[in-house]
Amino acid sequence: MSREKTLELRKNVKPFENSELKKSIVQLVNTIPPFFILWFLAYLSLDISVWLTVGLSVIAAGFVVRIFIIFHDCTHGSFFKNKKANNITGTITGIITLFAYEKWKREHNIHHATSGNLDKRGVGDIWMMTVEEYVEASPMKRLSYRLYRNPIVMFGLGPALLFLVSNRFNRKGARGKERNNTYIINISVIAIYSFMIWMIGWQAFAIIQGTILFVAGALGIWLFYVQHQFEDSYFEDEKEWDYVKAAIEGSSYYKLPRVLQWVTGNIGFHHVHHLSPRVPNYNLEKAHESTPPLHKATTINLRTSLQSIHFRLFDEENKSFVSFKEIKHLLKQSNLNAKNTTFEGK
Repeated sequence: MSREKTLELRKNVKPFENSELKKSIVQLVNTIPPFFILWFLAYLSLDISVWLTVGLSVIAAGFVVRIFIIFHDCTHGSFFKNKKANNITGTITGIITLFAYEKWKREHNIHHATSGNLDKRGVGDIWMMTVEEYVEASPMKRLSYRLYRNPIVMFGLGPALLFLVSNRFNRKGARGKERNNTYIINISVIAIYSFMIWMIGWQAFAIIQGTILFVAGALGIWLFYVQHQFEDSYFEDEKEWDYVKAAIEGSSYYKLPRVLQWVTGNIGFHHVHHLSPRVPNYNLEKAHESTPPLHKATTINLRTSLQSIHFRLFDEENKSFVSFKEIKHLLKQSNLNAKNTTFEGK
């Protein structure tokens, strides 16, 4: 894409970057109070049926995903015009969603600055290896990678590792602001959870909050995964990497039913979000509809998105994702070459 077209594209999206106080407040009102109401109803329903409780908890989990989108906008400074308002709202929603605000803000901004860059992977993204890297890796590293990319591990154990481990600890060398924010959120979570367990008992709390966090976590990981891991997604070496191409060609338009689009805070318009992170979630659809070049982004839906489960490795030569099965012949050839080298050495 030429520099002129890039500048024109960004110019077309810029009007949608302005947050609107009224819309932001309305979104807070129609998201956070309903979550707490559903949580309370789930608790009351324990006297009727545990399955009703689980059902209500699953619905509440949808609202946690929506709360996370508000949190996410705050990290980009796009939910409110006021920086302090974003930081306070981001910290509060971070307590609800169990995400350390300052820590995640740093990692996520790095993700935006490096998405699709093969030479700058590893921060704020999902572990992805190229075919060449996988073939040349040690057996232990291959096993670790296969376990990591296994759907049961990624979407089953993933939420627990994310909430209980990754989000709870600061990185080495984190600055005071980042460290203190993580401590504040951790202490708040411990205090609130302890109080709730004292009030209703650990069994009731575990059933309700456990279901909510597991479902919300799995959905969140799925959304993040599927919007960058599609068949012809964009990945290039540093010297060939382009920010705009990475945004439009490396982020999908996840076309969801209206209800799910609302629950997920329009994050399906991920290509728009990566092009301009300052666009608040409630303006993403308008930005997409009003900018014809953005219509060229890869569109996936609920059915076609399921194919991404089989995408394990990125094939640099063909610029597409492949499954482990598709590169079996390369592994056999690699093992054979290794044996021949060992034999010749003797």
